[in-house]
Amino acid sequence: MKREEIAELILNKLDKEKNSIGELYKNSSAKIGYFYIDNLLPDELAKKIYNSFPSPDSMKMRKSLREYKYIAAQMDQYDPILEECIYAFQDARIVSFIQDICGIESLYPDKYLYAGGISLMAKGSFLNPHLDNSHEKDRAKWRVLNLLYYISPNWEGCFGGNLEIWPEGPQKKQITIDSTFNRLVVMATHGASWHSVSPIVVDEKRACVSNYYFSDQSLKADDTFHVTSFRGRPEQNFRDVILRADILLRQSIRKIFPKGAVKTDHLYKK
Repeated sequence: MKREEIAELILNKLDKEKNSIGELYKNSSAKIGYFYIDNLLPDELAKKIYNSFPSPDSMKMRKSLREYKYIAAQMDQYDPILEECIYAFQDARIVSFIQDICGIESLYPDKYLYAGGISLMAKGSFLNPHLDNSHEKDRAKWRVLNLLYYISPNWEGCFGGNLEIWPEGPQKKQITIDSTFNRLVVMATHGASWHSVSPIVVDEKRACVSNYYFSDQSLKADDTFHVTSFRGRPEQNFRDVILRADILLRQSIRKIFPKGAVKTDHLYKK
């Protein structure tokens, strides 16, 4: 199935749920705007996308105090349906629809998949509370929306691996959005949109297709440039001290090297 066909299915589903997802985003936008929609694609197609995911050993592992997951963005190395699915979310009609729902003045998809693409998490995987990098790779546009499409069949909330949103910051109470099969979550990203993924506690794999959208303007008037910034969970006091120092160090390096001291390899190099 080609991306245009997948995009048509997505658009039809979004349109059917326009009122409910618009209300959810509006009611949450004062802090961290988000909405989610279930049964996004026909189950058979969603399962086909999941079954096309590569094995972890063919992806890049990221493992540290900040995170533990497998990622990939060089999509021509994998089953073509994965690339078609990712770029279906970049269809101009879908971008325009979400732009209208979220009330964003300008909105652009990212053909380079900077920090996007696919991710796989297994038992023990996690993402600590963090802010996404504020800009795209050239620091010309603001990162404003994160699109996460979960496709692991029969995934249950008790498995872990769920999206957590921290509207009051990483030391307060979080909102948990389960990584339910065939669920799309769209979340605003700005200088206060702390989010995380809870540790996976079962021997199962959680697969996700992700995209970022960018804009000419930041979502918050007081937003400033920041690197991807990790913090400890409320019970991780020592880790929090280390990660706070990590933020200061990496932010200082960016003042000297605005586009980073090391060139990112998390891109689709066509």
